[in-house]
Amino acid sequence: MARVIGIINAKGGVGKTTTSINLGAYLAHMGKYVLLVDLDPQANASAGLGIRVPDDEANLYHSLIDEATPQDVIRKTSLVGLDVLPSAPSLAGANVELASMSEREYRLQKVINKVRTNYDFVIIDSPPSLGLLTINGLVASERLIIPVQCEYYALEGLSQLLKAIELVRDSINPQLKISGVLLTMYDKRNKLARDVMNEVHKNFPGNVFSAIIPRAVSLAEAPSFGKSILEFDQGSRAAHAYHELAREIVKLI
Repeated sequence: MARVIGIINAKGGVGKTTTSINLGAYLAHMGKYVLLVDLDPQANASAGLGIRVPDDEANLYHSLIDEATPQDVIRKTSLVGLDVLPSAPSLAGANVELASMSEREYRLQKVINKVRTNYDFVIIDSPPSLGLLTINGLVASERLIIPVQCEYYALEGLSQLLKAIELVRDSINPQLKISGVLLTMYDKRNKLARDVMNEVHKNFPGNVFSAIIPRAVSLAEAPSFGKSILEFDQGSRAAHAYHELAREIVKLI
């Protein structure tokens, strides 16, 4: 039975999708079977692994709204053991359509439960918002990773996110836990980055991953080739950091 990990932060540009892709890649590299659920209508996690799905082809929208069988929607990637439940721009409409549906917060959980026994890990790449899609991601998850970029305004909006997590935990999903905060886009030469790191450790004592994701051109370039950092630049510091994160996750879970 797969462990379900949500990658979440209501702020955009913090490395959620990069982390979803590369954590999934390294878990697969370590022999695990992984399903990456692309819950973001921008579909960057799908595209970042070389999978682009037109609106009229089966994607996560059809599983959430039309109850299409997820097995018919899931796509293989170039990495053995890593599959994707892809997104498409049509998923943006699900936020509105879900509002009038019964058990609207549980739709993603039901989709994942249909295939959960086929995988060791399910990773959910959540959109940068606190709408119904993100709430579905929180309800479906057991553990959460919160990427925080080592830049100005890094902690902005985190209190709102933590309140949403607490609300979901109290009312719907008592098993939900924060596995840790992941520092991303770190540049040790930058005093602000070091200050943010210290601030995060102060705010989340004992709950910050040892792996620190560096600012790296290769991480930005890899998705344009439809590749993870494992395939694109395996010897890079960024690749080693995501490998370390995957090891931490396996040890933790």
